[in-house]
Amino acid sequence: MSDYSKLEKCLGYQFKNKDLIVEALTHKSLKKPYNNERLEFLGDAVLNLIVGEYLYLNFPTSNEGELSKIRASLVNETGFTKLANEIRLGDYIYISTAEERNKGRTKASILSDAFEAIMGAIYLESGLEVLKPIILNLLRSTYDKINLDVLFSDYKTALQEITQAQFGSIPEYRIEGSYGPDHKKEFEVSIWIDGVKYGQAKGKSKKLAQQAVAKIAIDKFKEIN
Repeated sequence: MSDYSKLEKCLGYQFKNKDLIVEALTHKSLKKPYNNERLEFLGDAVLNLIVGEYLYLNFPTSNEGELSKIRASLVNETGFTKLANEIRLGDYIYISTAEERNKGRTKASILSDAFEAIMGAIYLESGLEVLKPIILNLLRSTYDKINLDVLFSDYKTALQEITQAQFGSIPEYRIEGSYGPDHKKEFEVSIWIDGVKYGQAKGKSKKLAQQAVAKIAIDKFKEIN
């Protein structure tokens, strides 16, 4: 059994059942009789609830649309990867040799899934009131400020302004495919500007995939200019 004491110290939580933390850290690529997908499913739901409650209580003047945008900026693959890196989760995950070669320990998809699974495991073992301060402490230590302006960057709008100025046209987003079961669907979207493909990205919704690929295109324009 590995030593998880450093990870537990970062979390501010000690697991009673070590099998639970092992399951939460085990990626499906390892082909074990268990993996972290079920705990990840649970963690995703609980994180949505806790972050939603936090925003509701701390942003009394924000409307439903603004609250949804802030939550979407926190509760997503990018956001969970930031939180995973805050506790150095990549050092502890169990992945296959092939994933190890493919730098799986730094992959956003693997890190964010493992983070959701760890949170799901804590919830399962100790409940909402124990998990809540753990998540909120991580958010506060990861983000200097939590508000709409800081967290929500609308890359699609920003890119459209760039392409209209340079080409007199707007970007075209093409759905290249969708993968996974309904509760965990992932979409792959490519972006085309003036007949040229500028990138491709995945996301847990079409909108998130479009935002991700728009950011790739913006970064390319920055390099060119």
